[in-house]
Amino acid sequence: MAEPDEGLRPDVILDVVFEDGLLFLGLVNTGTRPATKVVCRFDRPFHGLGGRVDMSRLRLFRKVEFLPAGKEIRTLLDTSAAYFSRREPTKLTAELTWRDEEGRRYERRIAHDLAIYSDLAYVVGGPAVN
Repeated sequence: MAEPDEGLRPDVILDVVFEDGLLFLGLVNTGTRPATKVVCRFDRPFHGLGGRVDMSRLRLFRKVEFLPAGKEIRTLLDTSAAYFSRREPTKLTAELTWRDEEGRRYERRIAHDLAIYSDLAYVVGGPAVN
């Protein structure tokens, strides 16, 4: 079976997004074809939402049956202040596996260092509206 053209396949990443003092995790298919059976495993547990949720065990990361091309599924990790004050891990490695519609298997390993977000300035709240 011939390999698909590099530009015509699913391509899944785990993105960390910092917006207005909030940290988000996004599972994203940056490719041009749908991804199936998407799994994201982390090298260590880490907690979000005030320390109450083991983010590494969310169903989102255990298996997404279908992730369309260009689709992002994003979840709130925590406020950056809360995450870093709990001394949660800043270095995380995600191992992603997925398949294309023909059943071909792909994998990627992504290392993130969340410490880059620990000293970013942001505005708390917005201007008053009358």
